[in-house]
Amino acid sequence: MLGLAFPARDEPFRLLCLGAHADDIEIGCGGTILRLVAERPALSVRWVVFSGYDVHGFRDGFFPSEQARIKEAFERIKAEYQPSLVLTHFRDDLHQDHRVVSELTYNTFRDHLVWEYEIPKYDGDLGNPNLFSPLSEEMARRKVAALLEHFPSQRSHRWFTADTFLAMLRLRGIGCNAPAGFAEAFYCRKAVV
Repeated sequence: MLGLAFPARDEPFRLLCLGAHADDIEIGCGGTILRLVAERPALSVRWVVFSGYDVHGFRDGFFPSEQARIKEAFERIKAEYQPSLVLTHFRDDLHQDHRVVSELTYNTFRDHLVWEYEIPKYDGDLGNPNLFSPLSEEMARRKVAALLEHFPSQRSHRWFTADTFLAMLRLRGIGCNAPAGFAEAFYCRKAVV
């Protein structure tokens, strides 16, 4: 069964972040990662990007046809790293690469706590999340500034703007009545408290 009880603050906490593309993790859960870094001194992070040249070189847009090879990469990750929490794509994301990563996350990490992050995009596939991570205004703005600074190649996309990211954080902040008004949202299929 999956557990929602995190290790004590000073005990090791292992975070596994999975993304199909170089900016996915940062867009979907960058603020929550900033929060965990600040709150968990014993945090260990494994960051895996499956396309491009970051970690794996699977061809962008072709993940469904590469699924067996990607599954082998997942199995290697699982053999090397046992996470306390896995952050991955939302299963109902309409981007084919994102869906494959989400599907293989659950196929591989069956006994782990998994939170699925969301990414705003043209497809209009945002849903009704059931788990929220409130952020301070400073962390929300740090996330947005980092996205704009570190992913200049994405600026050609009309949706890749500070307004888009701050709006998402504000809407999710409203959804959970976040103290500072900002939050990231996740989907948690199964958790045991």
